[in-house]
Amino acid sequence: MRADVNLSILFTDLPLLERPAAAAKAGFDAVELWWPFSGPDPSGAELLALRQAIEDAGVQLVGLNFDAGDMAAGERGLLARPDGSARFLANIDVAVQLAGELGCGVLNALYGNDPGTDRELAVANLRRAADVAAGIGATVVVEALNSHENPHYPITSSQQAFDLIDEVGRDNVAFLADLYHLNRMGEDVLELIDRHTPRFGHVQIADDPGRGRPGSGRMPFPEIFARLEAAGYRGHIGLEYRHEGPGAFDWRHQ
Repeated sequence: MRADVNLSILFTDLPLLERPAAAAKAGFDAVELWWPFSGPDPSGAELLALRQAIEDAGVQLVGLNFDAGDMAAGERGLLARPDGSARFLANIDVAVQLAGELGCGVLNALYGNDPGTDRELAVANLRRAADVAAGIGATVVVEALNSHENPHYPITSSQQAFDLIDEVGRDNVAFLADLYHLNRMGEDVLELIDRHTPRFGHVQIADDPGRGRPGSGRMPFPEIFARLEAAGYRGHIGLEYRHEGPGAFDWRHQ
């Protein structure tokens, strides 16, 4: 299993620029990030500082979100929102350039909360993002979130995500299989892996219930990892769980 650490949810006791080195010290050679800036087009100095922190730590950036709005305030993307579309479009070239400079091949586009989302707008914006991402050989992924924690997010199942991906009609648009969110929504994640792994552009994990590390809940992670391998998944698995204190990665050695 090739695991990466999501630096937007782990090591958050450290300043952002110290987290890549912390991940390397913990034994990881790959990381991912939600969009880490307050706006769609940060200064050159901010982008350079992040790029240098990742390069100096010797880790690979394998996943990056497009600007999704104010996540801390509950926003969950701009893709389908008429009041956020201009911000999303302003971010595309910036995010793709940063990803390209760091060799990152996966960019996540969160849909946006209802009310007020527009399906045609989402499709058009996804096509634009995919076309730009194709210039660096990257894939744009679409994620389903659980409605318990994200009650206004319209894409809550793998099938809804697949339908949107099919409508976009770009070869480099794929599914972000966040198994925590899908399990919370009652999907059989083992069956999903067996049937649809070729459609996965990226995988993320946390245990359910609780969104903690594997082993803290009831999800069958040894079987999940075995099924992913058997199904031919060769990408990274993003560790996107919450954990405080020591022992965040002890499960990898058990």
